[in-house]
Amino acid sequence: MASDTDDRSQDHDHRELRLAVLVLALVVGLLITGAAIYLAREHPSLAQPLGVGATVMSALCAITGVIARVMRR
Repeated sequence: MASDTDDRSQDHDHRELRLAVLVLALVVGLLITGAAIYLAREHPSLAQPLGVGATVMSALCAITGVIARVMRR
């Protein structure tokens, strides 16, 4: 029964690590989105700035969702 309490404390540590990884991924995603919008504004022939930002952000959200589901299992 003592091993059950150890497993719970280890799971709690992993939750904090998972949260830190997800927050870091969100920050990196926001930086990438900002860079994509800046690039699109500087070179308008590439695409509309908000369209590029929305596309990049939606792709990053989908990837983050997949990672979160995999980490839960």
